[in-house]
Amino acid sequence: MQDLVERLQTIQKKLLALQEHLDLAKKQEEITRLESRTEDIHLWDDPAEAQKVMKRLSALRDEVEQWNTLNQRIHDALELAQLDDESIRSELEQESTHLEDTIARLEIQILLGGKYDRGNALLSINAGAGGTDSQDWAAMLQRMYLRWCERRGYQTEILDLTEGEEAGIKSVTIAVNGPYAYGYLKAEKGVHRLVRLSPFDAAHRRHTSFAQVEVLPELEDDDTAIQINPDDLRIDIYRSSSAGGQNVQKNATAVRITHLPTGIVVSCQNERSQMQNRENAMRVLRAKLAELQREAQERQMAELRGEYIKAEWGSQIRSYVLHPYQMVKDHRTDFETGNTQAVLDGEIDGFIEAYLRSSIRSET
Repeated sequence: MQDLVERLQTIQKKLLALQEHLDLAKKQEEITRLESRTEDIHLWDDPAEAQKVMKRLSALRDEVEQWNTLNQRIHDALELAQLDDESIRSELEQESTHLEDTIARLEIQILLGGKYDRGNALLSINAGAGGTDSQDWAAMLQRMYLRWCERRGYQTEILDLTEGEEAGIKSVTIAVNGPYAYGYLKAEKGVHRLVRLSPFDAAHRRHTSFAQVEVLPELEDDDTAIQINPDDLRIDIYRSSSAGGQNVQKNATAVRITHLPTGIVVSCQNERSQMQNRENAMRVLRAKLAELQREAQERQMAELRGEYIKAEWGSQIRSYVLHPYQMVKDHRTDFETGNTQAVLDGEIDGFIEAYLRSSIRSET
């Protein structure tokens, strides 16, 4: 049983290192401070502030409890392993594997320490140059991300969808709801390139298609980072487009909002209610404005350091090659796999984790 004891001791050391990185003692101090605030009878004089305090307190308690429970599980497993009872070896090996998997998952979550990383995301896919092939490629990416979300238990809602003339889609915007949705999906932002024998070419020649993936954090309702002046908006109402048939809208319910100071245009047409489409369009606009603000700050800092490089359409982040060989390769991390079908079925965690780890290394 000595091998299991050493394995569990290694797991324990890794957990302690992660806890030190997180500074759990500091989080416990914040919990104590927030608990004192909840005892203040005047806290609820400002309901919005009170809700923010309660939400933060609940999140901190859950986080600390998660680590304390994990600590206890490792402690209990170590005590059992040190009994040197071979009859419980199988059970302890299974528990050790579960603990290692949990530590690996938490290690990734620690990398997601950005302001919006824990929250929901808005994912947009836009077909690039290439006509029907690129529109079909955009639809393939939509399927890939929806499958990935399904695997992780995330809820998805299509806010806006424009179909292609012959096949595929021109663009789609999807709301992805679940813990760390933005933190994970931000790794997918950029140009995705597909190389394959075109099913739309009579000569069956090889084609290269491009699609742009945009990932934005969805701001909370009480987030005051972005204030929008109604006078800065032009709102157009129009009839939803459709592939035809009974789903064609008789009434004008689609909404297009133009933010005049920046020229940002967002549209939503998937709901039958004009009001719902307007609310969804505003969700997307707020996210785009927040991203614009973040990019401006990053650009300013990068220019001060002499590191700013303009992102161009041609600088793809990942290539998906289906012919003449099978390979998906991320050009930022060199992570690759030959199992292209699995990737297109939503198995992209390896790419996401490689990107997160590399981005952290580049910042340190």
